[in-house]
Amino acid sequence: MQIALENTISIFEEVVAYETLWGMRNETLRTISAMFKRNRVLPSKLLQQKRDLFETPKIKEEVTKLLLSKKGFSVCVYGDFQYPKRLREARHPIELFYYKGDLGLLESPSISVVGARKCTNEGRIRTKRLVLGLVEHGYTIVSGLAAGIDTVALTTAMHAKGNVIGVIGTPIDQYYPKENKDLQDKIASEFLLISQVPFYRYHTEHFKYKKHYFPQRNETMSALSEATIIVEASDTSGTLTQARAALAQKRKLFILNSCFENKSITWPKRFEQRGGIRIHTLDDVIKTLPPKNNP
Repeated sequence: MQIALENTISIFEEVVAYETLWGMRNETLRTISAMFKRNRVLPSKLLQQKRDLFETPKIKEEVTKLLLSKKGFSVCVYGDFQYPKRLREARHPIELFYYKGDLGLLESPSISVVGARKCTNEGRIRTKRLVLGLVEHGYTIVSGLAAGIDTVALTTAMHAKGNVIGVIGTPIDQYYPKENKDLQDKIASEFLLISQVPFYRYHTEHFKYKKHYFPQRNETMSALSEATIIVEASDTSGTLTQARAALAQKRKLFILNSCFENKSITWPKRFEQRGGIRIHTLDDVIKTLPPKNNP
């Protein structure tokens, strides 16, 4: 059951509660998502149920202090009329996310274009060709601001006067990779930038655990999109996390034919057997999407 946010609800209070839950020991996106599935309440109510834990007051105090030092972003909580319902189709749905920019872009038809960080020149060319066509057909481009294919997809769409949504694997006020700072700032000011990464948890945990936010980010990207297109990726690429998520979420998964022609990788055939769709041109994408989703 979806929650109706009352006028008396304090968004800051809900963010503090959510971040406090994340700050507790051994909590993960899976366990927190499961808690909210069992208890369909706001974060502040759920935190009250755990108030007997000795660590809660200290963490809440530290979270509050940290959040008071943050500014320049907005928060969308599940139950808010702007929270996209399709996010609930992720394996572990997020209860809130942080954003900068135009949240209305979430209502536009969108497609994720993703791929390798260390992409080939041919991959760049294919990405530009695909994105230009998608923008011409009215699609918003979703990508992760990683180096390589993600960056090419986003910059190409913006140069073509299209709309973009960037989904990052760091807190909303941090940059990765650093060289994409200007790109991230432009997306935040003119389009839409989204993060689900909690400030306090990210601030306090060991760096080796921070890599887990990137595959979680990919699952969110898939949920926000009508389809995912993979331009190129290795057998160990994080992009395959989004491929699995797309199929699990009943989204279309498109794989460029050039991936199948690459004899050094095996994943394209595996994902085709599971429902991925081999494409040669943009027309293969457009004609495969349901007519009601075509702008």
